[in-house]
Amino acid sequence: MSMNNSSSVFLDAAPNHPNRFQVNVINESHESSAAADSNHDPPHYEETSFVDDTHNRLRISFRPGNQELYDNFLQNGESTKTDASFHVYDSHTNTYYLQTFGHNTMDAVPKIDYYRNTGSISGAKMNRPTLYEIHEQLAKNVAVTPGSVDRVANGDGMPGEEQSENKEEDPNAGTVKFGWVKGVLVRCMLNIWGVMLFIRLSWIVGEAGIGLGVIIICLAVTVTAITGLSTSAIATNGFVRGGGAYYLISRSLGPEFGGSIGLIFAFANAVAVAMYVVGFAETVVDLLAESNSMMVDKTNDIRIIGSITVVILLGISVAGMEWEAKAQVILLVILLIAIANFFIGTVIPSNHEKRSRGFFNYQASIFAENFGPSFTEGEGFFSVFAIFFPAATGILAGANISGDLEDPQDAIPRGTMLAILITTIAYIGVAICVGACVVRDATGNVNDTIISGMNCNGSAACGLGYDFSRCLNQKCSYGLMNNFQVMSMVSGFGPLITAGIFSATLSSALASLVSAPKVFQALCKDNIYKALQFFAKGYGKNNEPLRGYILTFIIAMAFILIAELNTIAPIISNFFLASYALINFSCFHASYAKSPGWRPAYGIYNMWVSLFGAILCCAVMFVINWWAAVITYVIEFFLYVYVTYKKPDVNWGSSTQALSYVSALDNALELTTVEDHVKNFRPQCIVLTGGPMTRPALLDITHAFTKNSGLCICCEVYVGPRKECVKEMNSSMAKKQAWLLKNKIKAFYAAVAADSFRDGVRSLLQASGLGRMKPNTMVIGFKKNWRKAPPAEIENYVGIIHDAFDFEIGVVIVRISQGFDISQVLQVQDELEKLEQERLALEATIKDNESEEGSKGIRGLFKKAGKLNITKQIPKKDSGVNTIQSMHVGEFNQRLVEASTQFKKKQGKGTIDIWWLFDDGGLTLLIPYILTLRKKWKDCKLRIYVGGKINRIEEEKIAMASLLSKFRIKFADIHIIGDINIKPNKESWKFFEEMIEPYRLHESCKDLTTAEKLKRETPWKITDSELEAFKEKSYRQVRLNELLQEHSRAANLIVLSLPVARKATVSDILYMAWLEILTKNLPPVLLVRGNHKNVLTFYS
Repeated sequence: MSMNNSSSVFLDAAPNHPNRFQVNVINESHESSAAADSNHDPPHYEETSFVDDTHNRLRISFRPGNQELYDNFLQNGESTKTDASFHVYDSHTNTYYLQTFGHNTMDAVPKIDYYRNTGSISGAKMNRPTLYEIHEQLAKNVAVTPGSVDRVANGDGMPGEEQSENKEEDPNAGTVKFGWVKGVLVRCMLNIWGVMLFIRLSWIVGEAGIGLGVIIICLAVTVTAITGLSTSAIATNGFVRGGGAYYLISRSLGPEFGGSIGLIFAFANAVAVAMYVVGFAETVVDLLAESNSMMVDKTNDIRIIGSITVVILLGISVAGMEWEAKAQVILLVILLIAIANFFIGTVIPSNHEKRSRGFFNYQASIFAENFGPSFTEGEGFFSVFAIFFPAATGILAGANISGDLEDPQDAIPRGTMLAILITTIAYIGVAICVGACVVRDATGNVNDTIISGMNCNGSAACGLGYDFSRCLNQKCSYGLMNNFQVMSMVSGFGPLITAGIFSATLSSALASLVSAPKVFQALCKDNIYKALQFFAKGYGKNNEPLRGYILTFIIAMAFILIAELNTIAPIISNFFLASYALINFSCFHASYAKSPGWRPAYGIYNMWVSLFGAILCCAVMFVINWWAAVITYVIEFFLYVYVTYKKPDVNWGSSTQALSYVSALDNALELTTVEDHVKNFRPQCIVLTGGPMTRPALLDITHAFTKNSGLCICCEVYVGPRKECVKEMNSSMAKKQAWLLKNKIKAFYAAVAADSFRDGVRSLLQASGLGRMKPNTMVIGFKKNWRKAPPAEIENYVGIIHDAFDFEIGVVIVRISQGFDISQVLQVQDELEKLEQERLALEATIKDNESEEGSKGIRGLFKKAGKLNITKQIPKKDSGVNTIQSMHVGEFNQRLVEASTQFKKKQGKGTIDIWWLFDDGGLTLLIPYILTLRKKWKDCKLRIYVGGKINRIEEEKIAMASLLSKFRIKFADIHIIGDINIKPNKESWKFFEEMIEPYRLHESCKDLTTAEKLKRETPWKITDSELEAFKEKSYRQVRLNELLQEHSRAANLIVLSLPVARKATVSDILYMAWLEILTKNLPPVLLVRGNHKNVLTFYS
């Protein structure tokens, strides 16, 4: 088959180039059949080609001979020469078709914009065509606006949508974003290389020796490296916004863990600013003391210099991230020069002064002597490790500004892990070099040389011509153990080491000053702590947290002025370690939950290694300072409980949710392997409430005996055209489940669409539940309006009772005097709420226009009122209210509302009367017993009524008491009713007869032909033969009502055995009459019938 690709076929004869995907939309218009027959050409189909066209144009082809239709198409004034304008016309349906991959479809191709969150800062969220739009019939005469086909054909939206996103400016335009080097690597290296490198590492080597010193470094790096791997895994499992450690933990473990650790992590960073600034100020004060230039005294000078320094750092931070990044780069250059200066100094030949202070260049004897430990009194491996470990922290400096990174998913893993590697090499290199060059003790006296004939103590210094033996008896001032300025002495140029100390302290302070507000802002934006919402606001294109900067500055200044950092420092270190522990645990938890959403791009991690890292972090917390660790755990636990109690309205798809699902699934599956046992029976109810808010009383009484003990499913059946029902059902599912949660009702909501109410209930009875968690009891409200309802409705109602019994499901029918359905009240409330909203809107509009004068003000008022649709809506609403008022339903509605809340109230002292007339397995007894365990019903006593023989009342009472005691059910009294089967009084029976009279067939009074005809036309009516056959049962129901009126009129609740109507024998109308007369003019009644399987046992 050949295809005509000449320029005469295509409207846009663009040159063909490789490397571009292009869709050609074909016009499927009719040609004359004669022409088609004579040409015998094969049909033309859409072509897909790959051409390079900078204008990104789509090409349209049409069949020869179809020019007339196309000319008509062009009469709309649309130009085919422009790149953004073309239309496709289908003569069969007059529909413009949008083509994606060669098919007439509105299906969208995969695109990242469909998967963005609403309000995403990295791009606008777009909506793909809904399933409804591509599944239903295509609407007629869909107009394709100029420029829209290009967008829709590539899956960008629906036809007719305006590409407003192209007109808006990029929200990220002008913002400063950093790459992995400047954003992560530089910051992490500066934070990890702290003051410890220059003034403490030599002492650590002197105490622990080179061997244990390297082990201490490696152990600390193990903790940080595992944390770095976990951080990398979490950071690459989806888009990372600002918030650093808080964001990673909260999105993995949920707001409870994230909210608790986020607050203390932000506080730790704020206090760390003070620590680093004080470290810088102490160094400056020492220099001033050497030159006799003190301002006041040492303490106050530290406060003065520290305050000035933190103000300058605040100015750099507030100036913007770009200035702060430049300052960090400069500080890193100084720090690298200082480190290089040290290594250069180790190979510069030592002079007499440096030798007297213990520096002899690289010597094998010194290396051998310093390789093993030499702990002084009070020091040990763990104490030395506790001093060094803070030097290895700072690995989250890059992650903390995740919102300012160009690509956090790439930058955080690469920058963090490389920074850990480089700094570890530097720490180990410095430790080995300083341990191989400097002895542990030295006097600093150039005259302590060995003279020929003197005895040598065998130390490395003795072998190199110096006698430092007096350091064994008295404290010396030089050497690894005594001099914190060893690196300055060893370096080629001492002042560069001082510059390095300045650089290390200032860079760490600057990083913490930036990190604290960023993390705090992210925490406040999530609104976990509502009182902190004030600090969520950002300023400028970079959304700078200026309020957070001020708060951090105040906290830092406070601790600088207090100058008691030695006490707070261990707590701060433990705060950081707690963050590391939770990051590791987050990685483990997400992996363990096996959520399909856990797909980190960074694959170099292991869930068990992450768990080991979390345990290691917790252990290190106690090694550093046990009481600080306890304080950290107490604070974190308090915040966790607070956030859990407040239940923030967020859903981040945390691994906690995933693990809860896995646990529930595993437990449900495990439960299926366990056989049901009567001791573990609990009512698991399917409640036919419709919408749960429309019959609250029915739901409340059911919830009273299922809460915390059994399953409760609120069910609704949508009857009507399937298309409309399914649409309405899908749109309301989440709303109604949310209503249950809001009202703290522990129940599920389920709905089905069906052709009839009975079909829907039948489906629910069969398919509801999961495994062993399936309903065993159906709860329905009594059909109060059955005498006005069509026969089909009554048939459906009674039919679902028969269906429940067929499926061996117990039935509970609840009746209250006012009925359950309050949908009319809810409708009135909605109408009044809308009226009130419109009234407030109108008042606001009038208030806005009060300042306007003359006709301009009047016109503005009507203009705004028109926008609010007030002028159109108010008459309609007013008429609705008048109609409602004219119905005089106010008093009735009030009684209905009160009745709907009666089971929410505490019942007070009273009785629950149980008329256990027929043994159904014990459900009639179990439900009221469970009710008495609830707070609202605990003051109610159980009274038991059973049928018996008049001449055996005492014996049967003793037998029932014995049975109840074996069941361990407490009761207040037992009544044996011996006169159930006597005839009711005439008035009661007359009332029953009058009630059923409209539904009787009276076939015995008619001839046979007429009677048969009536039976065929009204099969639902009660025949004379049926009424006579069940006359004794009818007597019993009427008599029972008399007894209930006599004995239980004052009860809080009556639980009564439900009579069972035999299928195809008792008519639906007669059965409803029995239920009506049985429960008439009584307190709330529960008609209960179990499935005749034991639900009570007296065996252990």
